[in-house]
Amino acid sequence: MTGRPPLAYFFGDDDLTIDRAVRQFAASLAADGAPLERWDLRANRNLAGSQLGELHTRVATPVLFGGGTLAVVTNAGALTVTVEGRDAFLGLIPLVAPGNALVVVEAAPSGAKAPGQPKIAEAIRAAGGVVRQFESPREGALAAWIDSEARDRGVRLAVGSAKELARRIGGFVREGDAERRDQTRRAAMELDKLALYRRDAPVTPDDVADLVAEAIPGSAWALADAVAERDEPRAMRVLESVAETTPELVIVAVLHRRIRELIEVLDRVRTAKKAADIGRPMGIASAWRVERLVEQARRWEPAELVAALDGLLEVEAIVKGAPGRGNGEAQRRLAFTLWLADHVARAGTRQQGRPEAGTVARS
Repeated sequence: MTGRPPLAYFFGDDDLTIDRAVRQFAASLAADGAPLERWDLRANRNLAGSQLGELHTRVATPVLFGGGTLAVVTNAGALTVTVEGRDAFLGLIPLVAPGNALVVVEAAPSGAKAPGQPKIAEAIRAAGGVVRQFESPREGALAAWIDSEARDRGVRLAVGSAKELARRIGGFVREGDAERRDQTRRAAMELDKLALYRRDAPVTPDDVADLVAEAIPGSAWALADAVAERDEPRAMRVLESVAETTPELVIVAVLHRRIRELIEVLDRVRTAKKAADIGRPMGIASAWRVERLVEQARRWEPAELVAALDGLLEVEAIVKGAPGRGNGEAQRRLAFTLWLADHVARAGTRQQGRPEAGTVARS
């Protein structure tokens, strides 16, 4: 074992990089001895007592022969729901015996600024352990990550290929709550596939377009934005693309969520003084996203949004094959097209200077 404290707290929304960090951490601890045996524990509040007991046995027992145990704990908050559980977990941290190690892994939401379990993180830091955040790269940073990953794998990429791959897996989606935790893992898998396709030549952007399916989050968000902005021609074009790869019920769910958000924003903007007054009750931390929703909501009258929401219920009934509403792909596609024509195009884009009782301050 090295002299490094055998404790770490890794959190963030990049699953692949966190998993690599755990393996690298274990390798660094075992640099002068036998490798550690990894033991994964996903905490369950209903089993917290027994799980804490087993965790204590595995990491607090001194290692006599061979490699020790690397305990990797996820969902650690389930072990600290009670005061007793919290005290037991925090008390275990300084008891990790030489030869063993403890890593807490937290799947944090995108944009998280601090660990979700601050007491655990602080206890690990105080004991000399590592506390580190891993954020999923996006846009140009994801393209640069793909370039670096390709070089490490010996995959040659032509100019523009990394950017095209980043775009197709959703790296350029800007909404703060878009799911990103599996993007680097998917990029790595796609690079393996592209390497098999082009063994002796650089992978071109056209190769990426031919072999990599466009990410559902990016397509669905683009459709939701076009609808919210009442850009019916663009919404029609995006619908044609997204419908090829995205389940129809997913499309309905994404549109339903956006319309509900616009209704809530339009209601709150009348009294809000700043973006946080709108976003906080909705669970949206990004001021940029709140401001964008405000701009989109002002293109609608409340009655139009309610009508659009009711119309989506009819579309959902058709997609699910409800009695008396017909079936078949053509019927379902027509339902989406008519909904866009009836609700998104009607009344056109509204003026931005709509008088309101309150003003949202830009942050």
